Amino acid sequence: MLALVGCASPQPPAPGGQPLAQAEVPDRLPLPAASTVSTESTAPAWRSLVRSPWLAGLVEQALAHNRDLGVALLNVERAQAQLALADANRLPAVGLGANLSRAPISSGPNAGKEASNWSAGVQLSTWEIDLFGRLASLSQAARAQLLASAAGRRAAELTLTAAVLQAGLVLQADAELIAITRRSLDSRQESLRLTGLREAAGAASQLELQAQQGLVAQAAASLAQLSRQQAQDRNALGLLLGSSARAIAAADSSAALADEAWIAEVPVGLNSALLLRRPDVVQAEQAMRAAQANLAAARAALFPSITLTAQAGQASAQLSGLFQGGHFGYSAAAGLVQTIFDGGRRQAGIDSADSAQRIAQAQYERAIQAAFADTADALAGLATWRDQALAQAAATTAARQALKLTQLRTAQGAASALEQLDAERSVLAAEQALLQARLGELANRVALAKALGGY
Repeated sequence: MLALVGCASPQPPAPGGQPLAQAEVPDRLPLPAASTVSTESTAPAWRSLVRSPWLAGLVEQALAHNRDLGVALLNVERAQAQLALADANRLPAVGLGANLSRAPISSGPNAGKEASNWSAGVQLSTWEIDLFGRLASLSQAARAQLLASAAGRRAAELTLTAAVLQAGLVLQADAELIAITRRSLDSRQESLRLTGLREAAGAASQLELQAQQGLVAQAAASLAQLSRQQAQDRNALGLLLGSSARAIAAADSSAALADEAWIAEVPVGLNSALLLRRPDVVQAEQAMRAAQANLAAARAALFPSITLTAQAGQASAQLSGLFQGGHFGYSAAAGLVQTIFDGGRRQAGIDSADSAQRIAQAQYERAIQAAFADTADALAGLATWRDQALAQAAATTAARQALKLTQLRTAQGAASALEQLDAERSVLAAEQALLQARLGELANRVALAKALGGY
């Protein structure tokens, strides 16, 4: 049994020093320290897990052409653009502009006449002074959303890798099941031929002949069913790979699922803190941080809004004066606005952001609990699948030996043909069950690696 030992850290929900399989998740989880999550894709950890070059090639193809993974990458790019927009809102917008105003003169000897005013220069449009941190909170929310999108992409990569590995193993199992069934069909057809000769010579009964015909029909039906299942599994794998099923290369027929050349075992001694680094857990954590930043921005909206505008350049009553010296002018204005009555709009925004923050907190806790549950399930199957495979291998060996003895007794007339048919059915069922047990053990290794976030 694999022992994953937890560390004595206040952040992981598992109690320090306990094996991961025995750790309990508390009802309320503390907010973890700020994650140093990168938006860049990390080196694929599945390379240390996959030993089969065929499976490795399938994963490479899926990571390059899967459509869902492409959508996850585009989501990261969109989040990057939204972060750039949020950061730009904190900076002033400076531009060049020219203005012309014409208005009547209100006093003096020229009262009632219209006067023109030309101006051109550098303009500072309305710039909000982020004194109370509203824009900074929105920028933090956008940054957390970017990290959440990056973690979501890695979660999609991990899910896709595990799905491709399991689909590849299933396709290999289909090929081996078809091979077993074909051998059984060939054997039963030969037995039917011999029984037909014996029945024609009077050495076998019509009942034995009918029994052999029934076994041949059963094997043919099983072969057709398995061929259909293989085609469907190949199509499902092709969807994951982003290509047609015909483009899937055949696996190495010399390497059976019994060999250790497919999936490596998860190393012993991994720390339970790995669960907090799972991409889906990191994604939920960053979504919670984004919700907290949005709540802070909603609360900051209760305070006054301070804005600044300015302009500097040439000013003249004549257009030609703009191009002469001595006409420099500037203007600057600051505004402070405090909303007194808005019908409860700002308070409703705070309530909505607070609810979103609590929802994100609950989803984060749920993600950690799901991580522990997935790991516990995989650990539970780690030893039991192996024990089942060993026991089934022993049962298959015994069934094959019983078939040999029954064949010898039948040749000597000490056993009936029906007894031999029963022994053949037992061998076929045992071989199929052994293959399913071996498939289950390898698939459980993939599930454990996925539960640990690829470790």
